[in-house]
Amino acid sequence: MGIIQLQPKVLSGTVSVPPSKSAAHRAIICAALARGVSVLSPIDFSDDILATLRAVSALGAAIIMEGSTLTIDSTNLFHVQDAILDCGESGSTLRFFIPVCAAGGIRTVFTGRGKLPERPIGIYLDCLPEKGVTCLTEGGLPLAISGILQSGTYRIAGNVSSQFITGLLLALPLLEGDSEILLTTPAQSVGYIDMTIAMMHRFGVEVDATPHGWKIRGSQIYHPQHFTIEGDWSQAAFFMTAGALGGSITIDNLDIHSCQGDKACMDIYRRFGAKVTEENGKVTVEPGTLHGIEIDASDIPDMVPALAVTAAFAEGTTVIRGAARLRIKECDRLAAMADGLTRLGAAIHETADGLVITGVPSLRGAEVESYHDHRIVMAFAVAALRCSGSVCITDWESVRKSYPNFFEDYQQLGGAVNVIMG
Repeated sequence: MGIIQLQPKVLSGTVSVPPSKSAAHRAIICAALARGVSVLSPIDFSDDILATLRAVSALGAAIIMEGSTLTIDSTNLFHVQDAILDCGESGSTLRFFIPVCAAGGIRTVFTGRGKLPERPIGIYLDCLPEKGVTCLTEGGLPLAISGILQSGTYRIAGNVSSQFITGLLLALPLLEGDSEILLTTPAQSVGYIDMTIAMMHRFGVEVDATPHGWKIRGSQIYHPQHFTIEGDWSQAAFFMTAGALGGSITIDNLDIHSCQGDKACMDIYRRFGAKVTEENGKVTVEPGTLHGIEIDASDIPDMVPALAVTAAFAEGTTVIRGAARLRIKECDRLAAMADGLTRLGAAIHETADGLVITGVPSLRGAEVESYHDHRIVMAFAVAALRCSGSVCITDWESVRKSYPNFFEDYQQLGGAVNVIMG
């Protein structure tokens, strides 16, 4: 895999971040379930989104990709009896489609690569067999399912990935009877669940919140739509960090009313001491006197790599907690950030569920490992802006998982990029 070399620079200017990957996954699945022709745009055809498109295609939907526009004709969805779904490294694809395929009665084998075969799916292994679905697995992938999902009450722990709840929410309206999801512990990453429910509403399917979960009426029908995908707040966070560390960066395609939980980054960067302004969907971040803060990341785990870099330059100590789930992402992101920032000269140590970081005025150049994780690559690319020497990052191509044009945008803002391998 390749190595990329980055020089200290100040980034400034205006950038459009990719459309929200989280919103795109959900819109694609709702469109596929709508039994008609839907048009979605803009779509950034990252590796994760391509995994979801492979899935809907394997289930019988026809897809046309033209520029950043995606057309989905789902007239023949579920006309297959058997399917193999290659989920790549996309946890969203895997966890969303397991109950969807079960609702369609499709005998399905799920495969994946990288860390995905090791990532947890036990929530489904516990609840789906009780509802008519046979699951064959040795603990991860490959996973084979058969049978038809039955309606009823699903008891789910809320402190696991919200992707399991989203998968059930998408699938249960397809069943004949009514269903209910009951949380046995308080939910985390609620913003992602809200995004799912809002997307389903846009496609004509309703979910009713209850004090302890959601009720889902059966025999509902998804309706085809022309839908615009909003900008991705989690990707925007890396350029917001760059703005906080120097220069002035404007991100021009964000929805200030978004359901994305990572929209919370606006307030967090203000708390760090950066200057953050918003006007007509354009968010501008400029440097200020940064100081350490306390961050509960339980609802915004994807933000932690970008926030850790900001904290490394903030005077005083920043405590990030509530991020234990980062240990089972594409890599152990807490360990990866601690390792890389330590190599760069930061004062950082891990806790069981987070990081404690004491800021320093600048970091040094070094080679850091990305652990083949797209968010780790982008985090260290931004850290390089304030290092005293060049920073080399391994496996830089892993940004293709979510943001294929990241380094093009980085250069357009003034970044100095040199691919020395790959």
